[in-house]
Amino acid sequence: MSEPRSFSEERPIRVFLLDDHEVVRRGLADLLDSEPDIAVVGDAENMAHALARGPALRPDVAVLDVRLPDGDGITVCRELRSRMPELACLMLTSFDDEEALLDAIMAGASGYVLKQIKGSDLISAVRTVAAGRSMLDPETTARLMRSLRADPAEERAVAPELASLSPREREILVLIGDGLTNREIGRKLYLSEKTVKNHISRLLAKLGVQRRVQAAVLASQLEQPEAGERPGP
Repeated sequence: MSEPRSFSEERPIRVFLLDDHEVVRRGLADLLDSEPDIAVVGDAENMAHALARGPALRPDVAVLDVRLPDGDGITVCRELRSRMPELACLMLTSFDDEEALLDAIMAGASGYVLKQIKGSDLISAVRTVAAGRSMLDPETTARLMRSLRADPAEERAVAPELASLSPREREILVLIGDGLTNREIGRKLYLSEKTVKNHISRLLAKLGVQRRVQAAVLASQLEQPEAGERPGP
């Protein structure tokens, strides 16, 4: 377990912002920079810029808009955290969307807040996730996962598709369910990140789903591989 991180005026929380609206980015930057223990180190207007700029700035916290013109902030969260595991991501959205919340959980986000949040509460949220604590309520998260797993009709519908997965695809699906990134899955299974992506593309197609979080929910129907078992490619 890593030690809780502490920050001060001498060592402020380094924040990176991602939002496609310039006015929102400027407003967030002005709000956060007004705090002595917070420093906005950079921003981006789209997914491509965020992935290019974010890692070089080594932020402690990334405040990420969920919906972007060229993708989504949840994918940015997953990719940035695969490169910077200590990064805390705070998802910011205009929509109270349970599916987006589940996606954020699976991507490793530390928090999820609506844009209607008060400025003081957003500052508090940044400090909370920077310190290594979660803004995601465990009871709400568990309830959402149970509700998605509890539909017997859905389980019957996906059973044949689950049976069609290869041993390797089943193993990768279990790891997706554990919340691992593509890079982490590759390290665990001694595969390249590109190979993992190819496997995931195929298993999503077999399962008839498009979103990683949908596959993660289906993963709960698979038994964990036996210890020491190494399915073939």
